[in-house]
Formats: sequence, C-alpha cells, structure tokens
Amino acid sequence: MERKSGILMPISSLPSDYGIGTFGKEARKFVDFLKKAKQTYWQILPLSPTSYGDSPYQSFSTFAGNPYFIDFDILKDWGLLKKSDYSKIDWGNDISKVDYGKIYNKRFTVLKKAVGAFLNQNNFDEYNDFLNNNISWINDYALFMCVKGINHNKGLIDWDEKYRLKDKKTIASVIDKYEDEIEFWKIIQFFFYKQWFELKEYANSNGVEIIGDCPIYVASDSADLWNNPEIFEVDENLVPISVAGVPPDDFTADGQLWGNPLYRWDVLKDTGYKWWAERVSHLCYVYDYLRIDHFRGLSQYFSVKYGEKTARNGKWLKGPGNDIVDIFKQYTDNKIIAEDLGYLDDEVKELLAYSGYPGMAVLEFGFGLNDDNTNFNTPYNLKKNQVVYISTQDSDTLVGWLKAIPKKQLNYVKRFINYNKDEELHWQMIGLLLSSVSDTAIILAQDLLALDNDSRTNRPGILGGNWLWRAKKGDFNLKIANKLKKITQLYGRE
Repeated sequence: MERKSGILMPISSLPSDYGIGTFGKEARKFVDFLKKAKQTYWQILPLSPTSYGDSPYQSFSTFAGNPYFIDFDILKDWGLLKKSDYSKIDWGNDISKVDYGKIYNKRFTVLKKAVGAFLNQNNFDEYNDFLNNNISWINDYALFMCVKGINHNKGLIDWDEKYRLKDKKTIASVIDKYEDEIEFWKIIQFFFYKQWFELKEYANSNGVEIIGDCPIYVASDSADLWNNPEIFEVDENLVPISVAGVPPDDFTADGQLWGNPLYRWDVLKDTGYKWWAERVSHLCYVYDYLRIDHFRGLSQYFSVKYGEKTARNGKWLKGPGNDIVDIFKQYTDNKIIAEDLGYLDDEVKELLAYSGYPGMAVLEFGFGLNDDNTNFNTPYNLKKNQVVYISTQDSDTLVGWLKAIPKKQLNYVKRFINYNKDEELHWQMIGLLLSSVSDTAIILAQDLLALDNDSRTNRPGILGGNWLWRAKKGDFNLKIANKLKKITQLYGRE
C-alpha cells in the first residue's frame, strides 16, 4: 500500500431516510466527500447479513450481502417500486441510531414487492449470469434462509431435527413446495450485489478504493455451518463443542466469549483449505483490499468449552499458521491487511512477517503512562508497512477517550503533540496520525466529526446497544473536506 489515507465509515452509518445506511445517493455523496478531502480509502465493516445482536461479525452467511443495504430509491429507478411503497413507513424516530427491530419487521415487505415486480419484467439474462457466477454458495444460502423461515426464524441449533440435519426427503419437499421463497432470497442477493458493484465502480472511478472486512469466524446460525458441518467443531447434532473468544485483558475482566464455532483445521487442511480459498477469493472480488479480522487466531486460537458463561477457562491451541497464509497468497492479489491487535507472542509476529501483510496500530493504545519504549502503538514505534488508526469501531471515539483518561495522561498527550490551544485537539490528533511514518492512516468517521462515546460503534463483550450510530445529512461537509485535504497534502498522503 502506498502512502495514503482514508476514513472508516460503515455502510449502516450513512444517512438515509429509511432507517439505515444504504448503497444509494448518500453513499455516493460520501464518495464525493472523500474525493474532495483527498482520501484514497473507504474502510467499511462486513457487508454480510446481520443476525444475533445485529453484529456484522455474526452473520447468516459469509458470502451473502445484507438486504438492509439495498436502496429503495434505486429499486424505484429500476421500475420495481413506487415511492409510496416505502416513503410513509415508520423506520425509526431517532435519525442518529438504527432501529433494527423496525427494519427487520418492515423492510422485507417492501423487498417482496420489488421481487414481484422483477419477476413480472421477464428479463432475466443479467440475473441468470449472477446465479451462474455465484453457484458455489447462492443456492445453499437461499435454501438456508427459506428453511430458517419454516423454523420460525429460530437459530439453527433450535430447528426441528429433520431440517437441522438435512433429512433428504424433507429438504427435497422444501425445494419443491417453497420454490418461490427460495427464489426470493436469490433475487435479493442479485439486487444487493448489482447495487454494491455499481457503488464500488463509482468509488473506484473517483480514486477511492474499498477496504472490506473478513471476520475470522462465522456464526453458528449460518448457511456456512449448515452446509459444511464437517469443517467446524460441532457434534452430530450441529451443537458446538468449543467456541471462539479471547481471554481476560485490561479491557474485559472476563475476556470476550464470542460463541462462534471453531474450525477443524485438520479437516480443512485435508481439503486444501477449499472453503477458505473460496471465501477469500469471493471477498477480494467484492473489495479492493481485505482486512483479516483477528489475524492472531490463524497462529494460535483461543478455545472455550461450549456452555461456559465467560472466556476465563479457555485455552490457546495451534492454528494453521503459514499454510493458510499460503492459501491467501494463492487465491488473492495479496491486498490483505492483518488485524494483529492485542497480545502478540513470537509465533504471531513470525506469521505476520512471513505474510508480509501490513499490521495495525491504534494511537489510543500508545499513550499509557506506564509504557516502556516497546509499545508498538506509540507514534515513535510505528512502522512503514502498517495501517494506523487513532481509534477503531471497537474502541472509544477519540473525544470519548480524551474525556475518559486521567488528567495526567491527557497532559501527556498534549505535551506529545505540542498542543496548540488555538487549534481543536481532535484536528491535532488527526494531524499526528497523518504525519506518521505508516503507509496507511485511517480516520474513524466519528473522530473526524469530533463525536464522543454516545456515538461509539461497538463495545466488545457487551450484548445490545451496538452497531447503532448513524451520521446525519450534511455532517461530511465542504468545510471538513477542505480542512482534511490541507492536512492530507501537508503530510504527503494525496
């Protein structure tokens, strides 16, 4: 990656009139803002459908796209909807937060109208091409979503056994009886990817590249597990044996119990890591760059017995290491970013060095009063081959962090940046970020807008109240673009 910069802004957080950010006009306005501000990268969170806790890291499929991001106005322009089909629906009263309950209950009614209109158009050439190009996952995903509906949208583990364990006669009956429902889920994915690639093309044509996200694990309630149970640590009833998480640290006393099923790396190795190869190939087609979340889990992963209430009693086990990196290099253009935050032992460092991928650093983690000179997040320890942030979607916002830290630590930060009282502190921290030696600098959208922790994206380890923040129309204005442009040019990131 060259010396460039960008902004971390989830699609869900874009302004819109319909409850959540979409691929519509506000997404293009954000691209226009990035161009004016001389930013090269737009980093987003996973585009996959959200499930438990509304988290993009708990998805029904690692290959499918989130139907919430399909833009109604674009469907109207395609002749599939009327404005009256969606404009008067209550999508939530608070424009600064996503109301997932209302979206879940109302969005699919509108999408079914659009699908009905699409089927009446009787022009399926582009749709059939999409199905052929995505044959490895689209049928399995659509069937999973259909059967999930038959099981009253319960999690996979709570489905009736004949569905959960794929009784052949039962599944054949579903495919025959629910043909229209299965087709609905396929067409929804066609809408999603058609709109996404049109937006991506708009971004790329304006000099903006997309950094996407690959969660290391998949959800237990997913088409991925249902269709590939042999590669996951589950028993004969698809109940997890061990699940993922991370141990206690300075931020979470009980650790983080993510609950995702772990991989059977030995089985995956015997297949030549086929599922992973298909996954990263797909995601590198969807995005320009791909961030591998929790990269350290490929070196060693934390295993917690299913049923534990916290992550305190887990253990570290050896991951696939160099083997999986070799697969990444074989099936991608090597445009990978390794999320290597947290405790790093020598094995993780060796794996990162073997990969050659840029790791990550977060400036908020680099100003501890008791740090020695080895903290790799401290500005003078940053590396050229690295992606550096002030904060991320999982941390305090910059302003929230500055309010929360002790006065002594705040004074240390001010001394470090040679604080100028005539300049807003958040802009001085952005200047520190962009002046760093790291090739790539990414600014959290909330930090650019100087928002506090009321606008925080996620609080790891806490269920509920996350992934809600939305920007307002006009937040990303010309004044901010020009200010960011000057700092970007000053530090050679144009």
